[in-house]
Amino acid sequence: MKIYVRMGKRPLFWILAFASIFAIMTVKGDRSVTAGPANARAANPLLETWTGPYGGVPPFDKVRVADFEPAMAEAMKEHLAEIDAIAANKEAPTFENTIVAMERSGQALKRVSTVYDIWTSNLNSKELEPIEASIEPLRAAHGDKITQNADLFKRIEAVYSTEGKKKDGGERSRLAWLYYTNFVRSGAKLAPEKKARLAEINKSLAGLFTKFSQNLLGDEGELYVEIKNEADLAGLPQSLRDAAAAAAKSKEKNGSWLIRNTRSSVDPFLTYSENRALREKVWRMFVNRGDNGDERDNNAIITEILQLRAERAKLLGFKTHAHWRLENTMAKTPENAMKLMEGVWPAAIARVKEEVGDMQALADKEKAGIKIEPWDYRYYSEKVRKDRYDLDENEIKPYLQLDKIRDAMFWVAGELFNFKFTPVNNVPVFHPDVVVYEVTDKTSGKHIGLWYFDPYARDGKRSGAWMNEYREQSRMDGREVATIVSNNSNFVKGKPGEPVLISWDDATTMFHEFGHALHGLSSNVTYPTLSGTNVARDYVEFPSQLLEHWLSTPEVLQKYALHYQTGKPIPQELVDKIKKAGTFNEGFATTEYLASALVDMKLHLAGDTKIDPDKFERETLAALGMPHEIVMRHRTPQFGHVFSSDGYSAGYYSYLWSDVITADAFGAFVEGKGPYDKEVGARLVKYVFSVGNTIDPAEAYRKFRGRDPKVEALMKKRGFPVK
Repeated sequence: MKIYVRMGKRPLFWILAFASIFAIMTVKGDRSVTAGPANARAANPLLETWTGPYGGVPPFDKVRVADFEPAMAEAMKEHLAEIDAIAANKEAPTFENTIVAMERSGQALKRVSTVYDIWTSNLNSKELEPIEASIEPLRAAHGDKITQNADLFKRIEAVYSTEGKKKDGGERSRLAWLYYTNFVRSGAKLAPEKKARLAEINKSLAGLFTKFSQNLLGDEGELYVEIKNEADLAGLPQSLRDAAAAAAKSKEKNGSWLIRNTRSSVDPFLTYSENRALREKVWRMFVNRGDNGDERDNNAIITEILQLRAERAKLLGFKTHAHWRLENTMAKTPENAMKLMEGVWPAAIARVKEEVGDMQALADKEKAGIKIEPWDYRYYSEKVRKDRYDLDENEIKPYLQLDKIRDAMFWVAGELFNFKFTPVNNVPVFHPDVVVYEVTDKTSGKHIGLWYFDPYARDGKRSGAWMNEYREQSRMDGREVATIVSNNSNFVKGKPGEPVLISWDDATTMFHEFGHALHGLSSNVTYPTLSGTNVARDYVEFPSQLLEHWLSTPEVLQKYALHYQTGKPIPQELVDKIKKAGTFNEGFATTEYLASALVDMKLHLAGDTKIDPDKFERETLAALGMPHEIVMRHRTPQFGHVFSSDGYSAGYYSYLWSDVITADAFGAFVEGKGPYDKEVGARLVKYVFSVGNTIDPAEAYRKFRGRDPKVEALMKKRGFPVK
């Protein structure tokens, strides 16, 4: 189950990656687990083929946490039996009896893992924590048993030697190449003793990733700032006060207001609160997640993860973990990624200096008697925005209703992708907040897939916003399998019956994550491993970042940016202000992101040097000239992209890399007839959204754009000087 997550302004997103390098590795386990009784399948609903409408749906209404371990055990056993049968086949290896057979295998394990991953991401609990700690190392071991199966690899290698090297082999060639490449990258050619050590490393890392995630989830769920005096709410708009009151009520703190330790709660507080001491308290709570020197401190875990990653990279024949991770990306090498980041960094910190100067001047004018600190940045930035552009975020929010922005996304999907979204209530959901829509083709009525939407924060749910893919599209064996995707957010509910008002950045986030969903829904390929968002890590954010551009189009704003009380569309005067301030505070947004991306890369270029994470972070940022008024968007002890899995390790640069492509790609619409140019849109679907990983992404982009992307478009988009 892939999880693509956005947690920042514009393209600064993250993927909390449970996704594997290819489909069979998405589900992991271990044949050594006790399989349970012979009738385990009948007794455990998680093992059953999904039934019901739309080609079957996840049985969320039948899930019991106690079923996860026995279901995993049985599904792992079945999967390994299937793999062993493929490896032991006496017939000569062919694409059908080896590669396609691999594609067919592990269906029960995929289903169980999908539901399990949804629970660990959305409904985590004390009951689930020990189960998760037990299961994750076994999943890693299961993956190693597959990639280290020598007989299986011989068959894959044989097919690759005939199919994988064909230049015009289409999906067959691409899939054979992908299997072979990923098996080699996973140690298939290592000597037996090195394979054994590799398996030990992967199993240890899986346990460490789980512990890191649970520590972070604990700090986010159990730490908060309680406000008991209403006077301390000064500056907060009513919607934020209502949300804080609702959060307090959920913790049985009636009569108080509560600021949760999540970005959706913290960022608005830092933007509007007039109480500087409380701003600092809330800020410190948030930036110190996983770094409090207690039982949930993540520093020692990070040190161990880095050591194991460095050892694994050397075992696999790579200089560092970063070199291993980037080998099969668009960037190809850490040096290429660093060149891009270091090229943007000077312009970003130069802009921060200007922004801080403007804020300090305003604070001095108000005789605040302060020096701008990190907990002041959002507060005074908002003041400068209002002073310079006569633009107040609180003027915008009444026009941005959560439900209306959702409807706007549907409308854009109809215009660009010819999709129609219709609510359904005949499928089970995993929480009452979740709503489900059937997606069909507007013209033919053909079923495309299902879209689940889980918009609200809750205890046990990971922070941020993300996309899941519950089932991948395919048409293997002549059978059409429609995709199932979801978008998950962490909006804070206000008063019952009142619309949830969101910020411009929140609305941008929704469009971004919906872009991931559309990428999955648009998939039109044969084999599941090649479908949807199964593309290079530094390309997967391109389609989603691109969709952000449509939020600000006049067609969307006039139809859906409606005042929650009057129903009137957002005034053109206010739209003009938003456009004029489009690159305002870009120094802050780019610098906090790039600081995280650079530290990530440098951590993984350090090789087997034993690292003290806090010290490394501090010294690296000092060497970079990091402005003291800003911290990393994701400080090392809470950097879930990098330490909750291998997903974005040495890969956080990907958002910037993808945004180069994004900025350049939107130029095709600008140069055409505008954002809704049907011809350009058709090319976008044909060469980007529908092809999955059936083609090299660089080639796919050239087919869409007619050339390679140009970095100048990125600098212009962010308002930085173009050399």
